[in-house]
Amino acid sequence: MTGITLLLIALFAAVVFGLVWQRRQGTVRSTGETSAVVTDHRRLLLEAAGVGPASPEHPRRATVLHFSADWCGPCAAVRRVVGQVVADLAGEPEPPVEVEVDIDEYPALAKELGVLSLPTTFILDADLQQRFRVSGVPAATDLRAALGPLTRPPGSNS
Repeated sequence: MTGITLLLIALFAAVVFGLVWQRRQGTVRSTGETSAVVTDHRRLLLEAAGVGPASPEHPRRATVLHFSADWCGPCAAVRRVVGQVVADLAGEPEPPVEVEVDIDEYPALAKELGVLSLPTTFILDADLQQRFRVSGVPAATDLRAALGPLTRPPGSNS
């Protein structure tokens, strides 16, 4: 009887864990890192991966950074969703930039950002602060809503 009770408890715990994990997949979550300082090490890793340094003629903008790999099936869906959202926001005053990073080529950056599974997407503001994080395939509407405020200059009400 004790064995059956333990089995039922383990089964219940596994089901609860699975439901929580599934619910979080694709959800755009605020990371709460907006007050954290971007270290020089992180900045160098980001720039090496293609998140360009700011210059007077090319100011840095909000960036959608998504990690992928050749062997990752859902990464193609992320590529489509992110590409469409970035294209939709191209007419904004400060349109976002998309950067796709192969996790096999940039493992140090993946470690720095705490990437544990693919696909993983980050939304960085113009100062390279991590604002949002998505594990799994994001919903286009959620991604667009998260990027919206970052595509307009401060003080803009539109």
